[in-house]
Amino acid sequence: MKEGDKPDFALKDQHGKVHKFSDYKGKKIILYFYPKDDTPGCTKEACGFRDAFALFKKHNAVILGISADDEVSHKTFAEKYDLPFTLLSDPEKKVIEQFGVWKEKSMYGKTFFGIVRTTFLMDEQGVVKKIFPKVNPEEHAKEILDAL
Repeated sequence: MKEGDKPDFALKDQHGKVHKFSDYKGKKIILYFYPKDDTPGCTKEACGFRDAFALFKKHNAVILGISADDEVSHKTFAEKYDLPFTLLSDPEKKVIEQFGVWKEKSMYGKTFFGIVRTTFLMDEQGVVKKIFPKVNPEEHAKEILDAL
């Protein structure tokens, strides 16, 4: 995925409801990919979006988080941290791979594949306007607000 692309997909949220990317036409979309529910970095990132949620709404923006976790994990995560936005489940990694965020990573000298924390900012027509690779979870919500 690159700037100028216009992706489409359908995934279930934490309540089992199917969301199509095209459902959000007319709104800016903050599509953020994160490695795993309820881990330190992912929690900081999600809570940053939660704390600034009203400001994103003022910019006519919706927040969609995607990981490979299942719907039950997403629901537990969203309830635990009172997340007011949608978390989409992609256990088969189809959308994760479509966006090119399933990559080789390394930690403590071990190499493995996983989601590289990345955010895609789309305009009201669903076109990718900006990509934020290798996100800092603690400062990311402010970074996205500044880009809006």
